[in-house]
Amino acid sequence: MESQLPWRLRLGRYLDDFDSGTGRLLNLVLCGLIFISSGIFVAQTYPLPTVWAQWLDYLDTGILILFAVEYCCRCVGAAEPRKFIFSFFSYLDLLAIAPLFFGFLDIRFVRLFRWFRLLRLIRFFRLEISIFKIKAEDSIILSRILLTLFTIIFVYSGLIYQVEHDINPGVFGNFLDALYFAVVTMTTVGFGDKTPISDVGKVVTLSMILTGIAVIPWQLGDLVRQFLKSANQQEIDCTKCGLAFHDQDAQFCKRCGTALRQN
Repeated sequence: MESQLPWRLRLGRYLDDFDSGTGRLLNLVLCGLIFISSGIFVAQTYPLPTVWAQWLDYLDTGILILFAVEYCCRCVGAAEPRKFIFSFFSYLDLLAIAPLFFGFLDIRFVRLFRWFRLLRLIRFFRLEISIFKIKAEDSIILSRILLTLFTIIFVYSGLIYQVEHDINPGVFGNFLDALYFAVVTMTTVGFGDKTPISDVGKVVTLSMILTGIAVIPWQLGDLVRQFLKSANQQEIDCTKCGLAFHDQDAQFCKRCGTALRQN
């Protein structure tokens, strides 16, 4: 039983548990902090009153401290701490809290990489879009695709802004400029009205283009296939497991095998 587990393993389970009320609440709070932290980054790319800028700095520092506490809790609560420390998500966590330890450097943009942790929270999505006949399992797939695309675009926007803003402020003046450039570049439209001038900016742009060529069509293809799959299904609720949509000619539930009642 969970209550018989050592306290540190219970702590680790809560941090990775999406089924219990405590685990879900904890992860939703962390998800909210990621959005707030990213929102602060975006807001700081615009001219702000001194008081607002100061309060955003305080809030940002507080969130970074919470992220640092979370990382320590994950290390303590991991069944194999050494394995966790060298895991992919551990590296993302360290990137996210790096500005807390290197405050004399302007590396706040590394917080953007924490957006990739949101991909772990996709199982929260239980959308019901009746017009496309999308429910439950389909919504998880769609959420993963859309969140992956948005995460990639957001992270690249932050990177190109951070790299180009100081030396090219007329072109990359704020986050919206960077977002516009990232979308245009990754979709290979390439209007040419905004271009990077630094070597690092050019490398980031090349990465955008390659990502746009390789990842976006693949993700959008999955999205279209999912819509087509859902459109070719009919709504028949399984009396046992509750699965709502099945193939047009299905006689048995594809999840549990129960005979379906035809309308």
